Amino acid sequence: MPLTPRESAVIETQMQAEQMMVKKFAYYAAITKDPQLRAQFETNSAKHQNHYDRLREQLRQGGG
Repeated sequence: MPLTPRESAVIETQMQAEQMMVKKFAYYAAITKDPQLRAQFETNSAKHQNHYDRLREQLRQGGG
């Protein structure tokens, strides 16, 4: 089922937010010295990357 222009725009906006979170958590992981924090930041980054990928797939399937 095709997405409306509004739906596509909302998904694109959320993709930008997810991409920003991926970058932030990757940055935090790179600068922290605490191994537990680093692992948590890396996990969070991966989760947001997964969210981004799923949104991209939704956009692709919806014809956006």
